Amino acid sequence: MSVHECDVVVVGLGPGGEALVARLAKGGLSVVAVEAELVGGECPYWGCVPSKMMIRAANTLAESRRVETLSGSVSVTPDFSKVATRIRDEATDDWDDTVAAGRITDAGAELVRGHGRLTGDRTVEVDGQTYVASRGVVLNTGTTASIPPIDGLAETPYWTNREAIASKQAPASLIVIGGGAIGLELAQAYSRFETQVTVLEAGPRILGPEEPESSALLASVFESEGIGVHAGITIDRVAHADGRFRVTCGDTTHEAEQLLVAAGRTSRLDDIGLDTVGVDPGKTLTVQDDMIVKDGLWAIGDITGRGAFTHVAMYQAERAARSILGEPQEKYDTSFPRVTFTDPEVGGVGITEAQAREQGINIRVGLTDIAASSRGFLQGVGNDGLIKIVIDEDRDIIVGATSAGPMGGETLSALAFAVRAEIPVATLQNTIYAYPTFWRAIESAI
Repeated sequence: MSVHECDVVVVGLGPGGEALVARLAKGGLSVVAVEAELVGGECPYWGCVPSKMMIRAANTLAESRRVETLSGSVSVTPDFSKVATRIRDEATDDWDDTVAAGRITDAGAELVRGHGRLTGDRTVEVDGQTYVASRGVVLNTGTTASIPPIDGLAETPYWTNREAIASKQAPASLIVIGGGAIGLELAQAYSRFETQVTVLEAGPRILGPEEPESSALLASVFESEGIGVHAGITIDRVAHADGRFRVTCGDTTHEAEQLLVAAGRTSRLDDIGLDTVGVDPGKTLTVQDDMIVKDGLWAIGDITGRGAFTHVAMYQAERAARSILGEPQEKYDTSFPRVTFTDPEVGGVGITEAQAREQGINIRVGLTDIAASSRGFLQGVGNDGLIKIVIDEDRDIIVGATSAGPMGGETLSALAFAVRAEIPVATLQNTIYAYPTFWRAIESAI
């Protein structure tokens, strides 16, 4: 067994790991970058990037169907092969990471392909090669799709997000198990390519982590578009025969050509040797605000349990870099902005009304309808949305906000800065909001 010495080993090259490797290498450290699959991780190949291409294509179909209401007539024939080709050619290079791998080596790091596993403090083994890191190891192993223990499911050829993204054609019908962001985004996208879609959610409502008003809004829009939404249900069994899936929920059986399981994500913490460094993994790793798990060990990304988003991983990568390089850094940003890219988009930042009440914060809530706003009125069809703000009365600041509607993720930016910077509500009230814009509705909510 060969032993190699370096300053830092980064295990897992999703967006955060890739950014961290480049930052450390350019900072003068010798870095070994370890990846078992594709350099770049889930986001560019099966997540954020290709899914948003699919959503963009699907949304143009939806917008074209609004022409008759607003401006004339048009004939549209969906062709899923166009977006499937674009995903292969432009987003994923047909799931080839040559370009991304080149960025790692061009930065001056050593790329090692294989499964990295801790074998002791500051030590990682990859396929019989041992790497000893003088400064330490950073874990960025990410997540995989969670597969619920439903009777019969494991024996069927179900999809996860990976198969849904890589498909070359839209199925005639689709059942989606899971009403979270991934399931809802893909459900609506496929529906707009004329797939008959049914969403099954075990929780009391879809988009459970966000405000209930957002859940109700999306459920209403989905149903108006012909997407079946069933929340608060129990799935008893899944079967597959004769090219059809059958999902049994009590006395009701749903049938479809394809089944997508989007029931959350599970951290990749098994078989990475955490026991060899005295760390109990649990569902996620507990990290300090400088991303330290313990002396000589850092973790970033989804496995830290601080938000399974690319932008969170990138932020944490910079904090880990500063910690490793001994650079000063500011207080950790807990504002937690996030966007679900359905139509309408649902952006959220900070905490929800329910979370604020659970924390005992003295709050008041502002809520306004985007459709009733100036821009919403001008938008006409496709203007569903809302702005909701949660104000800490005692501190006179917004602690949480939701921006749901056309370009809801973009409108969120103003609210995100308000939460992050703790801008006084009095200042927000004494602010000019450009007319007629969607973000002018923030003034109404305040």
